[in-house]
This record gives sequence, structure tokens and C-alpha cells, in this order.
Amino acid sequence: MRRAAYFLTILAAAVILAAPLWGETPTARTKSAPATEAPVKEAFIKLAPVKLDGSPIFSVQAFHALSAEERALRISERISRIADDVSISTDTVKTGDSEVSTEVMAGERTIMSVYDNDARPFGVTRQALAAECAQKIRSAIDHYRQERAPKSIMHGIVLTAVATVVLLILLVLGRLVTRKLLRVIVGAKARSIHFQKFEILRFDQVRALIIGVIRIVRLAVILVLLYIYAYVTLGFFPWTRHYSGQILHYLLVPLKTMELGVVDYIPNLIFLAVLGVVTRYVLKFMRLIAEEVEMENVSFTGFYPEWAKPTFKIARFLVIAFVAVVAFPYFPGSQSPAFKGVSIFLGVLLSLGSSSTVSNIIAGLDMTYRRAFLKGDWVKIGEYVGEVARMRLLVTHLLTFKNEEIIVPNSVIQSSHVINYSSLARERGLILHTAVTIGYNIPWRQVHAFLLQAAERTPGLLRNPPPFILQTSLDDFYVRYELNAYTDLPHQMLNIYSELHQNIQDAFNEYGVQIMSPHYMSDPRSPAVVPREHWYEPPAKPPGDDSGREG
Repeated sequence: MRRAAYFLTILAAAVILAAPLWGETPTARTKSAPATEAPVKEAFIKLAPVKLDGSPIFSVQAFHALSAEERALRISERISRIADDVSISTDTVKTGDSEVSTEVMAGERTIMSVYDNDARPFGVTRQALAAECAQKIRSAIDHYRQERAPKSIMHGIVLTAVATVVLLILLVLGRLVTRKLLRVIVGAKARSIHFQKFEILRFDQVRALIIGVIRIVRLAVILVLLYIYAYVTLGFFPWTRHYSGQILHYLLVPLKTMELGVVDYIPNLIFLAVLGVVTRYVLKFMRLIAEEVEMENVSFTGFYPEWAKPTFKIARFLVIAFVAVVAFPYFPGSQSPAFKGVSIFLGVLLSLGSSSTVSNIIAGLDMTYRRAFLKGDWVKIGEYVGEVARMRLLVTHLLTFKNEEIIVPNSVIQSSHVINYSSLARERGLILHTAVTIGYNIPWRQVHAFLLQAAERTPGLLRNPPPFILQTSLDDFYVRYELNAYTDLPHQMLNIYSELHQNIQDAFNEYGVQIMSPHYMSDPRSPAVVPREHWYEPPAKPPGDDSGREG
């Protein structure tokens, strides 16, 4: 099977390489040769070639007011019209003498006039030159019509189909060979290269390099095959044969232009390379300093560690902007009107579309340097309460008590009030407060004792500083009491509030005192309280009982 595949590959390559010779006639092979071999003295006369289908037939010189190019173009157009008119036989292309010239005719149509001045540089008579031109015109027209005959076109179609099949076979074989090589390389096992404990080269790196080389070679082979295929198939037809020889030229001209441009810009490229290397190491040094400041290994008076990262980002932006300004004149085409126009267009788009982005960035930097809050703080922004999870230039991420992530634009934070529960809780504690309303018939000192007892029973509330009570109002039917207690656990506010309210209810129920909230209408016959013996009615479980019943 392998031998058959190799043989098929060699055969296909031979078919493609020999294909240009199949579609090439003897006339076509000599088509690019000069039509007329001129004596040495012709070199002093400006000549222009007369062409048919892009191939030169012979050359003519200027005549009176007509330049050589204009005269050659007119003759070429006449010959082309005659060649397209199959009703005109090439046998009718003959010469005829007049007093001052010899005419080359196709039936009644005049193709060109040959004068003594035309024949003199070649050392022949005008009649001989006209006869030679007529013979070449007949041969060119015959070849032109032969190439466009149905038989020749069908021959070109068949050869194109054969070349297409061969190309597909080669592409498939190349794909199969590449896959097999890749499978072998991926499945190969080898040890990395070590020097003592230092790993010099890992096998994974070598394998990745080999795979990359194989893919590059495969791409190069595909491009070469496509070029050969285009060159061959375009040469099969007269309408495209001219372009077959120009494909390589079309590819090389841009590369040559790029090469010349690169050579001209080598000094600028060296400057840009040096500037890039210097900028890279400057940014690395700045990053290193910022990381050390953030980890508090390096400190500056009045500079907080949380400022290190945003300060580095600002400094990096300024450095890159400065480098871009310095490097701009050295970029290829930077002085061209098109480059400047694109720059202005992008600047307008950036200025129109980034107003909100810029405002968010400025707000984020402002909050960072004002230290409104830090990462890990519990804050209230507008109606949202949560922990500051991440602080970015554009937005701030909050995690709520309900495990929700809220993304708040920094410009919104800057324009609204922010309550930070954590900033003072670290040193003096956060005051949690709640209010109850009790009737005037209950001594206020007793109410104070109930509330302080509830605070003492609640975990998470500090004993020092001690809790305190404020009587905030004397309403028509009740007194409003506010319990204030300190905590250093602001992230547990919800749980602390919940347990505090439970303990307040228990304290008032133990002593049979009715809480008048939410509103007091009249004194009931008996206080609206829950006796202790009914605190754990089913399905509630008393402490230490797993049965679900009262003990």
C-alpha cells in the first residue's frame, strides 16, 4: 500500500510538471522571441512592438505625427479585429504597391503601410519588409484562431480536470502523511534534558517545536502546489495564458516593495526595538516596586499599600503614552495623510464613545485615593448592602448577605452616599441598634434592664464598650426605647440582629411585659405575652432535645 501511494505521488508530480508542455504548441514556444532581428543601426531608432493577444509580431517606428507606440497600437487593433472575424481568410492577407508605400491588405481592409523609411534601417526594400510583415501577420492570426478553436478549448478543459484531480490527490496524500507524522510525534515518549536538577529542555517543548515545523512545511508545500496548479491551468487557455506567467511577478512585486521599505526603515526599526526593550524593563521595575509596596515590604510615608496597584496602572499608562508619542514619527507611513486620517478618526470615535468609561475610571481612582472603602469592607451603597469583593477602575463588585454579586459602576458610587460599616468597626466597633415601644405603665428602668439582658445574651456583641439605651421619643400611647450595642463583626450583622430580636422577645415574655409594637390601641384584659412553658410548642425543640417534644 505504501509503495502504491509513493508511486501515485511521483506520477502525479510528473503529470503536473509536464502539463505546461502538453498545452504548448511550437508556435507558442517561440512566441516571446523578437519578431524581427534588426541590424545594429536599428538600436538608434525607437521601435514599438505590434502585438496580437499580448504577443509581439514585429516592430514599427514613428511615422510623421504618430509616435512609434501610437502607430503600433493602431496596427495591433486592426490585426485583432481581423483575427476575430473568422470570415476573413488569412490567405487574403497580401501586399500591394503604390507610388510611396507598400500596403499590407486583408481583402479590402488596409492593415498597415510600409514606407522606404521603415525598410531603410533593416537594409531591405519596402516590398520585402511588407511581405515579411504580411507573412508574420498570417502566422499570428492562424495561431490566434487555432488556440480558440473548440478542439483546443476542449483539450485545455481536459488538462485542467486532470491537473485538478492530481492536485486533490496530492493534497489528500499530504494531509494523510502529516496526520501520521503528528500521531507518531504526539505518541512518542522521551525524557527531558537535565543538568543535575536543572531542566534544560523539556520534551514537550521539543515536541511542540517539531509539530510547528511540520505544519509550516505542510503550509509551504500547499502554497507551492497551488502556485503550480494556477500556473499550469491558466496556461491552458489563451485568455488567461498571459496571466500565468505574471503570477510570480504579482507575488514578488509586493514582497520586493516591502523589502525596500524595510531596508529604508532599518534605522527606525532599530530605534523602535531599543525603545521597546527599555520600556519593557522600566515597566518590569515599576511592577516590582508596586508589588513590594503592596506586600508592605517597602513603605513610604503617607502612602498606603492599597494605593500601589492603581498607582502602578496610572504610571504604566503615562509611560506607554509617552513612549507612543516618542515612537510615532518612526513608524512606517506615520507621515502619510491616510495614517493621520485614520488616527483622527479613531480619536473622534474614542472621545465620543468613552465618556462614561472615562467618568467611571476617574471615579474609581478618586475612591481609591480617598479610601472610601477597602476590599473586604461591608458597605451600603444606595440601597445595596454587601462586602466589597473587588475594586476595579470601572466597577466595584459587592457580595450581599444573600450571596448575590452586585456590580456597581464607580460613577454611580461617586454620586451617591456610601456607608462603611467596617472602617470604624476595626478600632471602636460598629453600633447595632434596634427599637421597641413599651407602654407608660412599665417602669423605664425595668425596660432598660430587659434590653441590656437581651444584649448580654446575644453572641457577637461586645461587652466593652458596654451597650446603652436611648429613649428616643415619648409618644401618645407608649415610649420608644432604642438599644445600642457594639460589635466588631459587621459581616454578621443579619445574624446578630436576628438573635438580638429573639433575646428581646424572650426577656419581655419572661417577665410578662407586653411589647406595644407595631401600634397601641387600648389595654387588653391580659398582657399579650407568651409564657415560658409555651416557648417550645411543637414542632419547636427545646435546647438539648432531639425528640421534638417538651421534656
